[in-house]
Amino acid sequence: MRRRTFLGVLGGVAVAWPNVVGAQQPILPTIGFLITGTPGPFAGELAAFKKGLAESDFVDGQNLTIEYRWAENRLDRLSAMAADLVKRPVSVLVAGGGAPSAFAAKAATSTIPILFSGAGDPVKLGLVASLNRPGGNITGVSFVAVELVSKRVELLRELLPGAKAIAMISAGRDPDEAVFAKNAAQALGLKIEFVTASSDRDLEAAFTGVAARRADAVLVGTSPTFVSSRAQIVALAARHTIPTIYARREYVADGGLISYSPPVTEAYRQVGVYTGRILRGDKASDLPVVQPTKFELTINLKSAKALGIDVPPTLLARADEVIE
Repeated sequence: MRRRTFLGVLGGVAVAWPNVVGAQQPILPTIGFLITGTPGPFAGELAAFKKGLAESDFVDGQNLTIEYRWAENRLDRLSAMAADLVKRPVSVLVAGGGAPSAFAAKAATSTIPILFSGAGDPVKLGLVASLNRPGGNITGVSFVAVELVSKRVELLRELLPGAKAIAMISAGRDPDEAVFAKNAAQALGLKIEFVTASSDRDLEAAFTGVAARRADAVLVGTSPTFVSSRAQIVALAARHTIPTIYARREYVADGGLISYSPPVTEAYRQVGVYTGRILRGDKASDLPVVQPTKFELTINLKSAKALGIDVPPTLLARADEVIE
């Protein structure tokens, strides 16, 4: 494996840590972590978050406690989980895994600082007033995931110049995602079909249908619920021998063909940095929403060979990571 990684970093400013530890009996601050997915696939993001915390000298189990709530892709559980964390109470509420957890956290409290990760366009969604001055009690990191759909369609065309029809499998929760994909496909003369898989139980039928209609390639949507199912998605793409592009590098590390995305673990490290800053006295309203400035193109040559694809040298030259 060779890798060139470029990460955009927003530096933190050290300020005085308020007296959160009593003189006689330590009182540890508690972070509430609300996550749409499941623990296993989230291990890399969680490690990055703790790394960011450590940059402000905060360590779970030593000078703070982290309370986790895993929704396991059941989005209807998020509201109750967020309310439970607020009642504990927690010093900071982290909403991981996209907009659903961010909305649940925001509905649960208007006073406890909230940090989101991967919530698309937070201004358009109504999470913050502006990127530079979020206002209120919420800020975080945006992945601009939906807008990158257009770029992924372009990469599919470059990878498969003879392609005529593609399909997009999505959770169907973000209409903007479909609009970006449709416009990009039409601009390149590609037909595009949209298939909804609202849960992991729908994925097998979705891939079987796409294969039966002989789509030349598949674009997997950005839904956070897909992340926990990425091993299943990669296996289905391989079984049906469908070239597939993904919204996260982790799919390609697990055997997928190609991905284009911001470095997700870096986003969670930044959330950890912001959490540390808030524990030291900063206000969420004063911390700008972080947006990625670098993006990673990852290609798995072993998977390309299995699919009979010769990756163009120009595409390989631009890749930040080539898995061989």
